[in-house]
Amino acid sequence: MSETVIGAQLYTLRDFLKTPEDIAQTMKKVAKIGYRAVQLSGLGKIDPKELRKIADGEGLEIAATHIGFNEMRDETQRVIDEHNTLGCKHSAIGGMPGEYRNAEGYLRFAREATAVAQKLNAGGLTFSYHNHSFELQKFGDRTGLQILIEDSGSEVLFEIDTYWIQHGGGDSTQWIDKVKKRIVLLHLKDMAVLDKGPVMAEVGEGNLNWKAILSKAKEANVRWYLVEQDTCQRDPFESLAMSLRNLNAMGVS
Repeated sequence: MSETVIGAQLYTLRDFLKTPEDIAQTMKKVAKIGYRAVQLSGLGKIDPKELRKIADGEGLEIAATHIGFNEMRDETQRVIDEHNTLGCKHSAIGGMPGEYRNAEGYLRFAREATAVAQKLNAGGLTFSYHNHSFELQKFGDRTGLQILIEDSGSEVLFEIDTYWIQHGGGDSTQWIDKVKKRIVLLHLKDMAVLDKGPVMAEVGEGNLNWKAILSKAKEANVRWYLVEQDTCQRDPFESLAMSLRNLNAMGVS
């Protein structure tokens, strides 16, 4: 059983990550809130060496990244080198490129992602696929996410996003279970219902069954619990703080 670590997915704070100075100030705030790790996404341009220095200075481990699939496929060695500089072993894509989002495309992506994951593995990195809700569209008797899981090699890991699974009409516990040998990163965000419909919420402030989700994540030996909130109803730093407090109260630290 590996140690679990709660991290902040920095896409939540993308509006505060435009310059190296912004990034340094934001990392300091994230560490002060109590996070021990971050996932890189939505940052402005910064040299990887400087970014590593900032993270190390705040005691933040760079748990994972979100980068483009084309970069992974076409610039594999650069991606490996940059991750080594960052001290990061987990790369993930934030979403499937649009041209693959059809029945044939899912099969093609499963093959291509396997090949990319194998090259990244050879360089010491993992490859994870982060879902939204569109992957729960059915093509025949299988959803797109099923196709990706069943037709890709074991080198392709999955970063299940709890909000988007619920948004697509799925059950996060079932999908975590489906990839229990292929998941090291988990995206935690809640779903609440307002007058305008479902919205993203802080962990524990919405309607997801966190007791069941966290139990299943523990069974799957998930290491990185990454809090993300694409849109917030309040200051995003406070949203991250609320999610962390609630997770701590649920016994996750």
